[in-house]
Amino acid sequence: MADIAFSAAPHRRAFSRFPWHLAALALSISAIGIWNLASASRSAHAPVWIQQSWFMGAGIVIALAVCLFDTRTFQRLAWIAYFGVIVLLVLVLLKGRWVMGARRWLDLGAFNLQPSELAKITVALALAAWFTSDAEKRKDGYGVVGLAIPMLIIAVPAALTLRQPDLGTALVIVAVGATQILFAKVRWKTLALLVGITVGGAVLVYPHLKPYQKKRVETFLDPQKDALGAGYHATQSMIAVGSGQGLGKGWGQGTQTYLSFLPEQHTDFIFSVWAEERGFLGCMGLLALYFMLVASAIDIAGAARDRFGSFLAVGITGMLFWQVTINIGMVVGVLPVVGVTLPLMSYGGSSVLAIYGALGLLAAVSMRRFVN
Repeated sequence: MADIAFSAAPHRRAFSRFPWHLAALALSISAIGIWNLASASRSAHAPVWIQQSWFMGAGIVIALAVCLFDTRTFQRLAWIAYFGVIVLLVLVLLKGRWVMGARRWLDLGAFNLQPSELAKITVALALAAWFTSDAEKRKDGYGVVGLAIPMLIIAVPAALTLRQPDLGTALVIVAVGATQILFAKVRWKTLALLVGITVGGAVLVYPHLKPYQKKRVETFLDPQKDALGAGYHATQSMIAVGSGQGLGKGWGQGTQTYLSFLPEQHTDFIFSVWAEERGFLGCMGLLALYFMLVASAIDIAGAARDRFGSFLAVGITGMLFWQVTINIGMVVGVLPVVGVTLPLMSYGGSSVLAIYGALGLLAAVSMRRFVN
């Protein structure tokens, strides 16, 4: 137990440094999410907002527990967490539950765990630990060889997640890692080469995607081409968003939602429900909350006491930013439908617990600034 250090956070003085603004923003979005889910699931047999409330409560407990630890503890445990999640991702491929043609969950009895949600956090932890320990060797900046291990850290969980298949989460994992790599001192020539590798990798991966994934990518530019097939999700989502107009139809009045035209309305397309019922002004309000949440995370990253905390906060910031961007992008039709949840709004136990765990890490980094 000597290696696991508590910060001064349990003491009254340390809690005075708790980032209450971060907590207020997260709780505000969570409350909106539960209210929105109550409308999204009103025609379903099981009101998922009740389960989501329990997940939110558990997430808050996890966040508070995480922020009690010194960030140096997470630095020491980063690789254990990373390889532990890799094992879970392998177990998913071998023993995971089949749901709608995909293996993404481990059945734990009362709870289905989605390890790919944890992979986003452990990639951020592992890369933060790597860039911290490797900093002295790379004072002249990172070249391709220097980035080989960071790219491997990203590639392994992303590839295992893609095999489930879960293209959306795999893309978020890559985006989280790429955000941290960009934060490191990388040479310009190397950045150009990485862009080329990314494009080439996408070309190589594309033929191996599932047929429905290829179809979604092909039809996002013209959803009407197959409006009743691959373009159905995007088409119905855009109808819901557009029908909300300026002020929305009101809570429980969304016809796309109530008549079940909107697919996956409580998970991937939860923002469409909000847009239909709250309209443009409601969407701007929600986006403002997300903007402030991401801005707060950026502020924590910039003010972090040490390199590990800074890199970790950057990774978590990337996780929040890219999930929001990809989800809303696919909902309004400017990005392909790849299946990414909207943080704190979409239904899902693993997603909620992972987001709150990540917010707990952000709080720990913030509080660490004031501890010797």
